[in-house]
Amino acid sequence: MLPEVVFVLGAPGAGKGTQCSLISKEFDFVHLSAGDLLREERQRPGSEYGEMIEEKIRNGEIVPVEVTCSLIDKAMQKSGKTRFLVDGFPRNKDNLDGWQRIMTDKTKLLFVLFFECSRDLCTERCLGRGAAGSGRSDDNLKSLEKRFSTYINDTLPIINHYDRQGLVQRINSEVGPQEVFQDVKKVFNDVGIHRISN
Repeated sequence: MLPEVVFVLGAPGAGKGTQCSLISKEFDFVHLSAGDLLREERQRPGSEYGEMIEEKIRNGEIVPVEVTCSLIDKAMQKSGKTRFLVDGFPRNKDNLDGWQRIMTDKTKLLFVLFFECSRDLCTERCLGRGAAGSGRSDDNLKSLEKRFSTYINDTLPIINHYDRQGLVQRINSEVGPQEVFQDVKKVFNDVGIHRISN
């Protein structure tokens, strides 16, 4: 059986990480954050990609897709599970093309979960997270400017691409996390994914 994948997309600060951890618990999906995998790789002693990843993240740029796909693929195999939330990916056309080239035959895409949230609210959340010591080098205004322009210019066209295939499930993430999660649960139930029984 091919591993089943849900892509989780939305602007920086739209609440992707928070929702992914709730979905993981409720529906037994493994949460793979492309950003976290890259940050871990960057800190891994002796990583051949570490320096390049650091530079890309700091500049709000996107890491080459071969690197990201190989980290996602490795993490999937290592987990021994079959259902995955891939959070923050694919973020641009290069990511999409790379995924289709490298991963399409190895996985089954169920749908794309798209969290919609205004730029002002997202910015406020990211800056709040940075002030609270998130430990992320990109939770600051300068990096956020770059991350938002990447999101608008590069990620939105990907969402439109999947929308044309009828694969996008839109969620309003401007409300509280529990309220957002009620809408998320409905999407999963509607496509036939039910909570795990303990």
